[in-house]
Amino acid sequence: MTSQPNSGSDPATQDMSPQEIQAVIDRILAKDVPARNAGTSGGEGGSGKAVFGKAQAISRLDEEHSTYDGDQQDLEERRALRRRAGLSTELEDVTEVEYRQLRLERVVLAGLWSEGTLADAENSLRELAALAETAGSEVLDGLVQRRDKPDPGTFLGSGKAQELKDIVMATGADTVVVDAELAPSQRRGLEDIVKVKVIDRTALILDIFAQHAKSREGKAQVELAQLEYLLPRLRGWGESMSRQAGGQVGGAAAGMGSRGPGETKIELDRRRIRTRMAKLRREIAAMKPARETKRANRRRNEVPSVAIAGYTNAGKSSLLNRLTDAGVLVENALFATLDPTVRKAETADGLGYTLADTVGFVRSLPTQLVEAFRSTLEEVADSDLILHVVDVSHPDPEGQIAAVRKVFSEVDARKVPEIIVLNKADAADPFVVERLKQREPRHVVVSARTGEGIPELLKAISESIPRPSVKMELLIPYDRGDLISKLHESDAEILSLDHIEAGTRAAVMVREGLASELEQFVVND
Repeated sequence: MTSQPNSGSDPATQDMSPQEIQAVIDRILAKDVPARNAGTSGGEGGSGKAVFGKAQAISRLDEEHSTYDGDQQDLEERRALRRRAGLSTELEDVTEVEYRQLRLERVVLAGLWSEGTLADAENSLRELAALAETAGSEVLDGLVQRRDKPDPGTFLGSGKAQELKDIVMATGADTVVVDAELAPSQRRGLEDIVKVKVIDRTALILDIFAQHAKSREGKAQVELAQLEYLLPRLRGWGESMSRQAGGQVGGAAAGMGSRGPGETKIELDRRRIRTRMAKLRREIAAMKPARETKRANRRRNEVPSVAIAGYTNAGKSSLLNRLTDAGVLVENALFATLDPTVRKAETADGLGYTLADTVGFVRSLPTQLVEAFRSTLEEVADSDLILHVVDVSHPDPEGQIAAVRKVFSEVDARKVPEIIVLNKADAADPFVVERLKQREPRHVVVSARTGEGIPELLKAISESIPRPSVKMELLIPYDRGDLISKLHESDAEILSLDHIEAGTRAAVMVREGLASELEQFVVND
C-alpha cells in the first residue's frame, strides 16, 4: 500500500478534522463510503476542481434486462471473472484468487478544462470514471484543472501534478488515469512525480476492448490496436542499453571499447512488435473476404440492411433484442459488446431486411481502434439505413450525437439515411427529450426496456428502407408454383392476387433482379 504523508510535515493533514481523517482511512481500507462533491482551488496554470460522484455515463435504471434479452448466459460468464472490492492478497483469500475474483485497482482521475464549460469538463471526467469502472477499478477521486493547453512535460504542470500526488497518497490509490492521450514523455514525467502507474484514456479503452473481445476477428483487431499504441511507448534502460557502434567510430569520439553487438533489447522488442503487427494485419485481411461475401450475398439478393449504431451504452443491444429476440449480451457498462451481430427481420407487410448491431462509439475514440475495426464499421457505411441510438438520459446527449457523427465521417457513412432513436425515454427528462425532438427532424422516441415507441420505430424503418420499385401485372401458370412462392418471400410486394382459369393473376412490386425472371409472364391488358 502507498505510504501516507507525514502529518507532522503536511499542513493540509494537520488541518483535517477527526471525521475527515477517519473518512480517508475508510477509503484506503476499501469500505463503502458515499461519494461527496467538493472543490479545490490552486495549482499551476489556473484553478482546479475536484470531481466526485458516480459516473453519469452508466445508467441508473433499476432493471438492467427485459424479457426480450433472453437468459444472458454470456453475462454470467463475464461477471464470474470480475474483480471484487475489499479482496486482499493474504493467504486466507487464495480461494477467491483461484476463482479469478481479483482486487479492484484504486484509481484517481485527472483531466484538463481547456475549452467549453466546466460542466462539459466534469461530464468528460465522469465518463472516464465509467470507463475505469468498466475496466475493473474503483474510482476514489478526481480533479479537473483549468489550463489553456497541456504542459509538454507533465500534462498538468508541476504544481497541479504535485497536488495530484498528494491526493494519490491521501487516498491510497495505485493508478492515475488521465482524460487524454498522453505523449510518452508526459506519461514518464507524471509517473516520476506521482510515483504510481499512470495510464491515459486510450490505454483504458484498449484494456476494455481486450477484456470484452470474444470472436477471433475481434481479438485480432484489439491486439493490433494495442500494439500500434505500444510501439512508440516502449521504454528501455537509458544509456546502459543504448546502441553500440561497430568498426571505426572516431567521428563519434567513441574510440576503443565501443564495438559491440549493435542491436539492443528495445530494438529487438520493436522488431518483434512490427512482425506481430504485420501478421495480425494479414490475418484480419484474410477474415475480411468472409464478411464481404455475406454482405455481397445480401446485396445480390437486394436485401435491405439496417445498422444500429450509436454511443456506447446507449442501448443498441437492448434495441436489437427487442426488435428481433436476438438474445445478445446486455450489460450496464461501456463497450459491453464488440462483435457485430446480424439478424433477419420483417416489416408488417412482409418485406424482409437485416438488422446489424455494431461496436459502440465514444468521445475521442482512439484512431488505432477506428483503423483496426474498420472492417466492422463498414457494416455502417454499407447499410441502407442507420438507426442512430442516443441515450436521452445522459447529461450530454448532443455531445454523444456529435461524437458518433464524427466517426460516421471517418468511415464514409455520412450519406447513409439516418433515424435518431431517442432511447431510455422512461428514465429521461421530458424537457431534454423535447429539445432533441426539435433539433433532430427524423426521430423516434423509444424505450428498449419497456417497449415504449417500438411500433413507431418499426413503422419508420418500414417507410425508410428501399422497397421493390418495379410494378408488374403477371399471369402465372398453375404449374409454376415456385414463382408464386418467390412472390411471397421478402423481395416482393403483392398488391393483388386472383386465381382464374388460366392461372394466377397477380399485381406485384418486385426488385429488378426478380423482374427479369418474371418478364415472360407479363400481361398487357
